[in-house]
Amino acid sequence: MESSIVTRLTHDEFNQYKESTIGAAFMKKDIVLDASRTVSLEIWDTAGQERYKSLAPMYYRNAHAAVVVYDITQEASFDRAKSWIKELQRQADSNITIALAGNKTDLADRRTVAKEEGAAYAATAGLLFFETSAQSGENVGELFVSLAKKIPWPAESTPSTAGARTVNLQAAGRSDSSAAQDNCAC
Repeated sequence: MESSIVTRLTHDEFNQYKESTIGAAFMKKDIVLDASRTVSLEIWDTAGQERYKSLAPMYYRNAHAAVVVYDITQEASFDRAKSWIKELQRQADSNITIALAGNKTDLADRRTVAKEEGAAYAATAGLLFFETSAQSGENVGELFVSLAKKIPWPAESTPSTAGARTVNLQAAGRSDSSAAQDNCAC
């Protein structure tokens, strides 16, 4: 199963009872960058739980971009996101574009990670930063459009189809009711 943030992006749906990603799920999504460019993203949504961490490198090895998601209502989720980012920076291609997404803005009244804290970490680490809500859809599309605009697309691409690039969605978790036991955010 894919995570809630990817389901919102690819199907414009939210299921609060969605189970966490096991291993990885694959989706494609065309993203309109501007009036003359549409790109096709190939998204590998990998499980963010520690028990699947050894599988992640085979998905991000040739990735051009990655999104690391944390739950704004769980400080531990933010700490795990930082760990995933360090892993990506150490093992992925040095040109990878990384975005950090604080998810569950619809639960702002339960926030434990300040927006400024996430933004400051992202700025220090050279990451794109967004706060999102898979439930409401807030900033989900904007996150992926901004990410796609940062990817260095080949010059030979045609204006209407810039080609496919892989985006790994490294999830710090999922945003359903069992998030507490899996410490999931996306």
